[in-house]
Amino acid sequence: MDLGVLFKGMAIGLAIAAPVGPIGVLCIRRTLAEGQLVGLLSGLGAATADAVYGAIAGFGLTLAADFLLSYAIGLQLIGGLFLCYLGVRTFLTSPATEAATVAGQGLLGAYASTFFLTLTNPATILAFMGVLTGLGILSSDCASAALLVLGVFLGSALWWLILSKGVSLLRTRLTQTGLQWLNQLAGVVIFAFGLLTLLPDF
Repeated sequence: MDLGVLFKGMAIGLAIAAPVGPIGVLCIRRTLAEGQLVGLLSGLGAATADAVYGAIAGFGLTLAADFLLSYAIGLQLIGGLFLCYLGVRTFLTSPATEAATVAGQGLLGAYASTFFLTLTNPATILAFMGVLTGLGILSSDCASAALLVLGVFLGSALWWLILSKGVSLLRTRLTQTGLQWLNQLAGVVIFAFGLLTLLPDF
């Protein structure tokens, strides 16, 4: 087992997940409103999608990559509209006075929504391919590719665990007014990300 490939995959997954984007804002908002488990599962949905794109790049699945990239505009349109919807709903939702007890369906929805949102950016495949080529990790060895994908997932999942835990600890120090303000701010930011996704590239 080449642990070096695993650790490189973890570093890539962590680096891709860490920049704060719409998924990060959504994870923070859900952690504050519904508890750490919902926030973590939201992040794991994104981590799974990262692993899917890592697998496409790592295993050299060019047919799958070409297929997704050919529908990139349509996928980004769907993702942008969904982000706008989530932004409006987040802005209008009053924060709960305490973390909600979420049923299995709610947990599955938290996971599935971020998985879907992350998949609506197929250009991520190009980023993965660029990083893997630059680091010299691309290989025809299936075992190494599998370790790489596992590392990407673990690295991304580690970031979402750290984020959800940190935000969960912060929640107890926020007043209801503070939660309301953060809720509205998150809604505006998520909606803005949705609009940016819908705008054509110049």
